[in-house]
Amino acid sequence: MRIARFSHDDTVSYAFVQKDEEDGKEYLVELSGYPLGGTPVSPTGERFELDGDGIRLLAPVIPSKIYGLAKNYEAHAQYMGEITGMKGTHAPEEMVIFTKPSTSVIGPDDPIVMPSFSTDMNFEPEVAVVIGRIAKNVREKDAMNYVLGFTCVNDVTLRDLQGDDPMWTRAKGFDTACPLGPWIETDLDHTDAKISFTLNGEDVPEASGTTANLIHSIESQIAFISSFSTLLPGDVILTGTPYATGSLKPGDEAIVHVEGIGSLRNVVMHA
Repeated sequence: MRIARFSHDDTVSYAFVQKDEEDGKEYLVELSGYPLGGTPVSPTGERFELDGDGIRLLAPVIPSKIYGLAKNYEAHAQYMGEITGMKGTHAPEEMVIFTKPSTSVIGPDDPIVMPSFSTDMNFEPEVAVVIGRIAKNVREKDAMNYVLGFTCVNDVTLRDLQGDDPMWTRAKGFDTACPLGPWIETDLDHTDAKISFTLNGEDVPEASGTTANLIHSIESQIAFISSFSTLLPGDVILTGTPYATGSLKPGDEAIVHVEGIGSLRNVVMHA
């Protein structure tokens, strides 16, 4: 099941995304409320063509908090070691966790705004986990019971600021640094979700990978994070980028693809 958040004539709603088998088109089947709340929702009877006039997909959630895993693939850890002059670097044994504020979230086709104080903004395509119910001290074996679904994310990072910013507050938390979308997919093989990335229409093979190579599984991420922080419905975990990243500049079109979810497109612009 795909759950989208969208606007129609400036009214924001949630919807199921469904394909009509008769005409082959994709539709947004509007829901009566917020599907991550405690109150049941149901279709309103309204539906809109996914690419219809006045329809705009939004970030599928605005989380209370976002946690990200750094160097959660061995290939990415080695890559980061090479670009920082520390060849032979391996992924850390313990989870390295950072945060992004909710104000960094944007949706499909929203612009990524390159701050004036950076000259090296990088893309990082990833799978994001969307929490579906309150999670605290969750056991690893029960972790997936707390997941609503998954979405695409571009963990945009100001690489030139990372070294001077030990907490990565500006490097990863600036406005527009967390594109999410296009929707939440509730049915995904999260153990082998294939990630790829295109830049200006060209595939970037060194940025691709699969969650089968995660060092810390999604289950272990949820268990560990919930041991120190209560996760609320709609909160998001960025599971890690699989390999190499690369620079983004104004005018670039960046598209994150996750097989089984879809594609998240954003264009870069000057501040």
